[in-house]
Amino acid sequence: MADAPKSAQRAKAIDIGAELLASVREMKAGARSRVHNPEIPPEIPQFARARLASGLSQAAFAALLGVSVRTLQDWEQGRRKPSAAAVTLYKIAERRPEVLRELAA
Repeated sequence: MADAPKSAQRAKAIDIGAELLASVREMKAGARSRVHNPEIPPEIPQFARARLASGLSQAAFAALLGVSVRTLQDWEQGRRKPSAAAVTLYKIAERRPEVLRELAA
């Protein structure tokens, strides 16, 4: 087994077919399912709300803050926490979006 590629070793250690079958059974049973009501919009995270209020794209907003688009996406999706300075800029964007639009122009 030492000569086999790592992916082949992993495939032997994990029974993909069994995992897929278990997932299908969970779906049929309704486990882990989410039901969305089209009349109630999904909750938009605070940071995304602030950016949307400014009318700027993720790329433009990220450039204005001096961060990468990926970092901005991580903040908006809750995977990372922004610095205190970035939080302050978000508050400005939420309360006074026209200020950021002026800076971006």
